[in-house]
Amino acid sequence: DAELAKKTGADDFGMRSYVLAILKTGRNDSKVTGDARAELFKGHFANMNRLASEGKLAVAGPFNDPDKKYRGLFILAVKTVDEARALAETDPTVKAGVLVVDYVPWYGSAALMLTNENHDKAAKKSF
Repeated sequence: DAELAKKTGADDFGMRSYVLAILKTGRNDSKVTGDARAELFKGHFANMNRLASEGKLAVAGPFNDPDKKYRGLFILAVKTVDEARALAETDPTVKAGVLVVDYVPWYGSAALMLTNENHDKAAKKSF
């Protein structure tokens, strides 16, 4: 489907470039508490929604790491780590050092770009 391939940025194999942004516990995680922490995470979710609506965030979600080293993942629809870093650094939790990010270029299915519109259809609530 040529139209779908164009919409998702697919190459001839139905694939595209992404960068995985792996969110980890930052040096300031335990220093930010209470209302300040709630505000940071409110901004974190608002930032993710903004990036998704701009077509830059294909998928995001938390990890269930009992050690709390690995906190979550952004799959960013960009070609370079520099582009991904610029996007991740707009996140209030990253700016505050509550979370830090490791970046890994990745080549995956362009169909991930359809996740957000389908997620909205399946969700009963939003962040």
